[in-house]
Amino acid sequence: MSADQREPVVQIDTTTPHSARVWNYWLGGKDNYPVDQALGARLKEIFPQIIDIARASRQFQARAVRHLAEELGIRQFLDLGTGLPTANSTHEVAQRSAPEARIVYVDNDPIVLAHARALLVGRPEGATDYIHADLTDSETVLREAAKTLDLTRPVALMLLSTLGHVADDAEAAALLRGYLSALPVGSCLILCDTIETPETLAGSDEYASGGALPYISRPSEVVRSFSDGLELLEPGFGSITLWRPDQPVTGEPVEQWGFVAVKR
Repeated sequence: MSADQREPVVQIDTTTPHSARVWNYWLGGKDNYPVDQALGARLKEIFPQIIDIARASRQFQARAVRHLAEELGIRQFLDLGTGLPTANSTHEVAQRSAPEARIVYVDNDPIVLAHARALLVGRPEGATDYIHADLTDSETVLREAAKTLDLTRPVALMLLSTLGHVADDAEAAALLRGYLSALPVGSCLILCDTIETPETLAGSDEYASGGALPYISRPSEVVRSFSDGLELLEPGFGSITLWRPDQPVTGEPVEQWGFVAVKR
């Protein structure tokens, strides 16, 4: 289905905050509404590091995608919880390193759907597509992704600042296992989420009270467990600020931890 076919069904609720739009506000974007700005501003007061986390997450994504494309030869990427288009989106980074790379984005936020056309502008040697679906509906996601990706060949599965929307730890782990079991050996997982601290817990509570879809923080050992059965790439699991930084790290590492791992 093309972006043109999808556009007529887009309905955007501007009275309730949406995570993609709040995230866009934190990144300094313009694709948000007063309700998103109000919640985003409250979160900034309660947990000022959220701005650094938002920026660090985008930078980690770019570094991880570039590494997999250039060092491991990954040519397929399934980006769950895409968010709004921004500089250095997955297809831009991947196809800069490998023009033939194929990328599928997945999100269920109507405003992301409205901007899907921007996500589909990739290099002609490769392919980009967008699926409007909930990441928890893995059967639909994988079925639709298979129209663009060859699921018999390695795929990089990406969940960046996304799995916190699945509140139950066991459900989140089972969801990951379901996706990974459908992908062949040599596939990769790029994942990061907010680590549980008193500050992040307060931020999560305020976020949920603001009317947005709840997003939880987890103890570091729980996030680390999402890599069980996979081979962690160096430098392993920790603050995403410290994952193969392009420049020397200054300041405190963010409380957003993650990893890049390979299915062997």
